[in-house]
Formats: sequence, C-alpha cells, structure tokens
Amino acid sequence: MKPAVILLSGGMDSCVAAALAVQAGYELALLHINYGQRTQNRELSAFNDIAGYYGVKNRLIADIAYLKEIGCSSLTDHSISVRDGGVNKESVPSTYVPFRNGNMLSIAVSWAEVIGSGKVYIGAVEGDSSGYPDCTKVFYEKFNALLSVGLPAGKTISVETPLIDMKKSEIARLGIELKAPLMLTWSCYQSESIACGVCDSCRLRLKAFCDINETDPIRYI
Repeated sequence: MKPAVILLSGGMDSCVAAALAVQAGYELALLHINYGQRTQNRELSAFNDIAGYYGVKNRLIADIAYLKEIGCSSLTDHSISVRDGGVNKESVPSTYVPFRNGNMLSIAVSWAEVIGSGKVYIGAVEGDSSGYPDCTKVFYEKFNALLSVGLPAGKTISVETPLIDMKKSEIARLGIELKAPLMLTWSCYQSESIACGVCDSCRLRLKAFCDINETDPIRYI
C-alpha cells in the first residue's frame, strides 16, 4: 500500500479523514502538531488513541510552539476568552490561529516528500465550520498550485480535503458508517477533562449528532 500523510489533530473531522484514507487503500502515516493550544495534552492523547485503534506505528509529532509565542488567538493565549454562544461568520473568531493550517501543511508536505507519499489528507471543512480563512476550498486550491512548482522534479504531492463541502452532520454520519473511532476523538477548545459543550467546536459537533438523531460518544459538562 502507498502511504498517505494524515494531519490528525485528534478531532472528529481529522479522524473521519483518516478513515477515508483507510477506505481508499492507503497506509496511514499520522502527523500530529502541538502548537501551544489550550487542550494540547488532550488532543495528543486522542491522536495516540486513534493511531492505536488503526494500528499505526508510522507517527510523527511536531512542535511549533512559536504559534503560541506569536499569539493573537484564544486557543493559545489564556488572556483572550474562548468564544461561546454559537458560530458567527460575520467576523473571524478569536479561536483563529493565524495561518496555522499553512504552517501545518508545510510540515506535512515535507514529511510526505521524505517518505514517498503523494497524498496529504486534512479534515478541513468550509461550510459547517467556524469560518477560518485557511479552511476554505480556494485556500487548498492555491496551496496545491504552489506545490506544483515548489517540489523537486518528479515529485508530485497533493493536499486532499475530502470533507471540505460536507455538513458537520454528514461528517458524523460518515464517521459512523466507516466505523471511525469517534469515541476516541476530542473537539473541545478549552477543556481537557470533560468537553465544555459551549465553545464553537463543541456546539457544531453536538448539533451534528443531534441532526442525525445519534448520541455523541464523548462526555460533556
């Protein structure tokens, strides 16, 4: 099997993206990135649990704590409150980490180049999301255009965004159908013990399961 690099945060979307790569016949190479986020330890635990579920030994954990030093995000700066009360796409939310996905994709592509992988999977979602500019379809189209000129001759790597047009409820249903280990995932922006249930990420996830008349397998306050 050919390897595919999966950016696996430990959340539901990245877990379903990994499950789709398995369905497509790829050998998983799982990449997790710590960037000084509030729930860094819990997300890393979810990553390792999901990797264990799929029996993946090819794992890379990278640290880009400089994003915390750069700041300007409530995910990395405890002096900024994590927004609750629902998603409002009229403005970029405080949880946006400036150009985070661009940083992460660069690492993923570097690793893919080394291990001979032609695919990088990321569980980005444009429609049913918090409205981050680096989660839009055009962002990934432009990134792939950059890769077409930024790799050595003979190297071809593309970033795959299989969930980009899906609703959150469709992602939850697909995860169940693929038997993805959603019970091992973590989506909460601010708690590492029991999910808060009120941050944007928790609200989107809870609504997704409600919309398909299923129970979210993780615990909430």
